[in-house]
Amino acid sequence: MTAVKSIAVLTSGGDSQGMNAAVRAVVRSALFNGLEVYGVQKGYTGLINDDIRKMDLRSVGDILHRGGTILQTARCLEFKTEEGQKIAAENLQKRGIDGLVVIGGDGSYKGAQKLSKLGIKTMGLPGTIDNDIPFTDFTIGFDTAVSIVVDAINKLRDTMTSHQRASLVEVMGRSSGDIALYAGLASGAETILVPEIPFDLEKVAARMENNFAHGKRHSIIVLAEGVGKGEDFCKIISEHCGMEPRVTVLGHIQRGGTPTHNDRILASRLGDFAVSQLMAGDSGKACGIIKNELVATDIDTVVSTKKEFNHDLFELALRLSK
Repeated sequence: MTAVKSIAVLTSGGDSQGMNAAVRAVVRSALFNGLEVYGVQKGYTGLINDDIRKMDLRSVGDILHRGGTILQTARCLEFKTEEGQKIAAENLQKRGIDGLVVIGGDGSYKGAQKLSKLGIKTMGLPGTIDNDIPFTDFTIGFDTAVSIVVDAINKLRDTMTSHQRASLVEVMGRSSGDIALYAGLASGAETILVPEIPFDLEKVAARMENNFAHGKRHSIIVLAEGVGKGEDFCKIISEHCGMEPRVTVLGHIQRGGTPTHNDRILASRLGDFAVSQLMAGDSGKACGIIKNELVATDIDTVVSTKKEFNHDLFELALRLSK
């Protein structure tokens, strides 16, 4: 395969902390290696609307520590059509752009997959707080999101302890329970409810009641949004034990804020790696990190595989939450 001479970068889907660090790494790595580099505004919408701008070193100055994405992001229904995909590919080709780095989640990867079949050399970077992309241990933004949840739980525990109450914290994760799992383990939550593991709310209520009866002064339940609504769960729990937990829905606060050093480093490594893979003539790959080693996996394989839930970590959380 022929190496690229000009590449573009876009962010797509939900934003995640560290996207800017990834964009910065792609741009500066490309420039360091003598490539032209372009930024696409508002994801695949920008490709279709030809909202593509040439970038230089200053274009990505002072963004390493910033949340969100300077390129902005948007969902694009038109790009899901064959006609929209052809327009996007043609807009890249007419500018002489032969490589594209896509930073986003599963839906973004599927877009990169389509473009790779239209002659655009593509690399996907896992930019999502949900940590639900397979063939990578961690995704860009996940570490920061977990840190935000842990900080919130730490603060909630103070007031729950003062009033001897229970708290249910609803976190993001429609189909993946990783934020709930990692944050619950890190914060010492008594109960973690995730889509991947069956549970019995009557047993959750009984355990909570028993803990308070034996002198415990607080109880924390972490609930992934994909399981259900926190308000509904609290009502059911109160029917079984007479104590209704207070609900905190963290929502989009989990996506914002300054990325942790782990997310900045991960994004920087992956962005540079994506450029090196394109320069080597590779295409149609998803970049990830496994056991601290950078890997590139066929994007066809990635989009057709569901990431495995870490049952060992969940069992550890159970053992330590007595």
